[in-house]
Amino acid sequence: MKLKKIHHVAIIASNYQISKDFYCRILGLNLLAEYYRAENDSWKADLAFGDNYQIELFSFPNPPARPSYPEAMGLRHLAFSVDELDKWITYLSQHGVICEAIRIDPYTQKRFTFFADPDGLPLELYCD
Repeated sequence: MKLKKIHHVAIIASNYQISKDFYCRILGLNLLAEYYRAENDSWKADLAFGDNYQIELFSFPNPPARPSYPEAMGLRHLAFSVDELDKWITYLSQHGVICEAIRIDPYTQKRFTFFADPDGLPLELYCD
């Protein structure tokens, strides 16, 4: 038995429209499909970037809060690979998104930073 790849990452948003705008307009993911699920009174969007990965963005009525700091127990963060970290930080800043100070990976010597989505989910930009 062998796992082939990560199929998708699922995110539950407190405000579906704000998060969809953030992931599509600001981060540049493509909206592949969008569904209203009446039985759950919720929305589901399939968002893609690159050729291999997909984010499922969900809404649910009154979702419970979750700790979201990168060092909290559970899913630590979602990382995106980028080529020009400084340009991304400038771009995000122009859209009101605050990035932490750049860190250096002690093992690879690569630069990275953390920022948050509209619900505080920790996201990372990792410079390859």
